[in-house]
Amino acid sequence: MENMIAKFVSQKISKTRWRPEPVSSMQQPDLFAAGSWDNEENKVSLWSTGDFGTINMDEDYLADPKLLCEIKHKGDVTDMQFLDQERIVTASSTGRVTIFRHHQTNQTLSEKQKWEHAHHHAGSNDQGAPCTGIVCNSPEIVSVGEDGRINVFRADSKDIVRTIDDADSSTMHAVTFLRTTEILTVNSIGQLKMWDLRQQGSDPTQIFSVANERVPLHCLDRHPSQQHVVATGGQDGMLCIWDVRQSKLPVSLLSAHNAESKWAVVFFIHW
Repeated sequence: MENMIAKFVSQKISKTRWRPEPVSSMQQPDLFAAGSWDNEENKVSLWSTGDFGTINMDEDYLADPKLLCEIKHKGDVTDMQFLDQERIVTASSTGRVTIFRHHQTNQTLSEKQKWEHAHHHAGSNDQGAPCTGIVCNSPEIVSVGEDGRINVFRADSKDIVRTIDDADSSTMHAVTFLRTTEILTVNSIGQLKMWDLRQQGSDPTQIFSVANERVPLHCLDRHPSQQHVVATGGQDGMLCIWDVRQSKLPVSLLSAHNAESKWAVVFFIHW
């Protein structure tokens, strides 16, 4: 296949994320993070694809990825997001949420902040439950997990800012910001839920679902320019497009995969 480079890394990789470029930058991202799972020792690593130089955005550029640095990670990396150009936030199968900092001067990673057992089974703060999803809107971080809990963190605070303990009776698989104070989550019984973080209590402001379906939803993303348009991917391989201003049912259903849409992030290519 043209325009493809394969690199053997001797680890099972669960997540990769491009480091975001400044809004004013016209360059393509050239640095990405990777997280591993199901290894004797899991890691978070940073890779560079090289200097794009004067290559413009319409031209193809492929370089063999170069490992810049890596650091041990406690548990499987179940999700990962860049908080900014220097900090990476990870979710762990142990229930931990961690912020790592990239030191560009000497190309190293260090652990900047951690919240042990941010997700845990009811009645036990020592028995972690997997944290399944995180989303960042610097300085705020939101996490969801198998325990049905929503946590709100602030990067400069050692304490969890807010916890919604009984947000969901089922596993929450992913989360994204809709607006600065609103988030969306998907769960294992096929529901898309909207939450207003300004409101107290544990009830969502809206609940959306596919009619007569209980197929788990595993991933979601918001349209980059039309915030009311949201896409979700389900265990049945269906891609659902929602308009959260209107109907509580999806406005479009697409048979996107023959197997479950579990690990993939939903991207909008053109609307």
